[in-house]
Amino acid sequence: MADGSLLDRMVSQFRSTCRYYTGYPKDRGPSRIIPFTSERQFVQLLHEGHPVVVAFTIKCTYTQHLDKVLEEAAATFHLHVKFVRVECPKYPGFCLTRQKNEYPFIEVFYNPEQAASPGKVVDPNVTKYSVKVLPFNYDQSVYGFREYFKKHGFKYFETN
Repeated sequence: MADGSLLDRMVSQFRSTCRYYTGYPKDRGPSRIIPFTSERQFVQLLHEGHPVVVAFTIKCTYTQHLDKVLEEAAATFHLHVKFVRVECPKYPGFCLTRQKNEYPFIEVFYNPEQAASPGKVVDPNVTKYSVKVLPFNYDQSVYGFREYFKKHGFKYFETN
């Protein structure tokens, strides 16, 4: 038992001191992906001012791969970009509004502004907002997200 803990400490020390360690699994800490719970929560997240990468998913083998990519990208960019996973079978209304029929897919929401003309006012307590949405059609990797953020001018920082 003592050898196991000694080995764990040695590996931990190696990982912390070796700048180029690329072993698996990477220690990313707690998940930085925000699970979708409601449209209200999503709007609040948009109003924090960060771009929001949204993965619209269903249960399939590709989603398992996408989850790993999102975890790594969220750990890399969590200070400046928020990542949300929507499980479409649980929230079909939100997913259907995106008018896509191939899952999983990713879109990036950013820059919420109050709509100039609220249109027909059904409920005075409802405020309409205009949000810019871009499809994510780059390589689904941390590198792909980095290139996407650069091209579209998002606030982006290199990691160590």
